[in-house]
Amino acid sequence: MQEARINALIPLQRLLCYQFKDIELLNKSLTHKSFSNEVLLSLKNNERLEFLGDSVIDLIVADYMFLMYPDLPEGSLSKIRAAVVNENSLAGLAKKIELGSYILLGKGESFSGGGQKASILANAYEALVGALFCDSDFRTTADVFLPQLVEKIDEYRSACIAIDFKSDLQEYTQNRFSCVPLYEVVGEMGPGHDKRFDVKVKIRSQVRGSGKGRSKKEAEQNAAKEALSSFLTNKD
Repeated sequence: MQEARINALIPLQRLLCYQFKDIELLNKSLTHKSFSNEVLLSLKNNERLEFLGDSVIDLIVADYMFLMYPDLPEGSLSKIRAAVVNENSLAGLAKKIELGSYILLGKGESFSGGGQKASILANAYEALVGALFCDSDFRTTADVFLPQLVEKIDEYRSACIAIDFKSDLQEYTQNRFSCVPLYEVVGEMGPGHDKRFDVKVKIRSQVRGSGKGRSKKEAEQNAAKEALSSFLTNKD
């Protein structure tokens, strides 16, 4: 590898707080197939490292959530991980470390602004994770990238939990009891423009949760949340 390219990658390594033992791995992770096809056919592109990095990111996110959110059901964990490990999310993380400026692109991709395309950025980010994993180990890779991923994880955790209690409860009861929850409005309070609803949720005819809200939907979500909490706490 040319000395100029090695020097060009120094700022990125400083930003990551990690110095590659095999600098060629880092260079490969940032080599788009358009560059190897147009400029140097013998140069390996980042597609294999991208494949590996995708799985490593999945594991980093899953490991963190499994340890930090012991009460979240499998359905919520899967939804949060899917929201974090997607093209737009990873492209956003790539932009934060200005990864686009380090990617080697063919002339066509370069002229069309490929360095800012979400798909190219996300793929390069995955490949970078894969390269660092190959150069070190899982724990080191997690230490480098988890701080960047945590903000996204927590952001999507709040969003997913806010809308998914009902579906998570239904998934739980179908798997555990082979039935679905039944919601019942047991009270309405306040004037028409400012109503409050009181809802109870039953599992096999037994009330397992209650909730209040400005709408039936909000009250049902709160009732489902309480029911889920009771199951996870009591394990019955």
